[in-house]
Amino acid sequence: MLGPGIGGFEIVVVALVALIVVGPKDLPMLMRKVGQFLGRARKMAAEFRASFDDMARQSELDELRREVEALRTGQMGPLDKDTKATFADIKKGLYDPNDVPPAKPTALTKTPPMTEPALDAAAAPAKPARKPSAAADPETPPKPRAPRRKKAAQ
Repeated sequence: MLGPGIGGFEIVVVALVALIVVGPKDLPMLMRKVGQFLGRARKMAAEFRASFDDMARQSELDELRREVEALRTGQMGPLDKDTKATFADIKKGLYDPNDVPPAKPTALTKTPPMTEPALDAAAAPAKPARKPSAAADPETPPKPRAPRRKKAAQ
């Protein structure tokens, strides 16, 4: 990428001066060395940028570790009103004695499932219970079917 002040005309002028000064015979070798130099410079810049990013990330991690350690030990600095109110709400939700979860039902305390009362016994006749089919019973193997017979040609 070219700088902001270098345009196409300036590049042509530099190329003509290099052709005249260096000569056509040594110009390809000069261009190769300039390319290698620029490649090394870009690589060094990328390494510098990466190390700078790593240092910034490391400092952020160190700061985060200090904050977590302060939270663990309870040695936080002064808090603003909103943060204090949020912590108070959390504590209230965690330690409210009126908010006790109901006990889990055991085999002795189980109640039968609630059913809806019949609206009109005369309007809804009772249906007879159906026997479960053999296909619904997983323990009963299905009965083998008899092979089909081909119809006799008439």
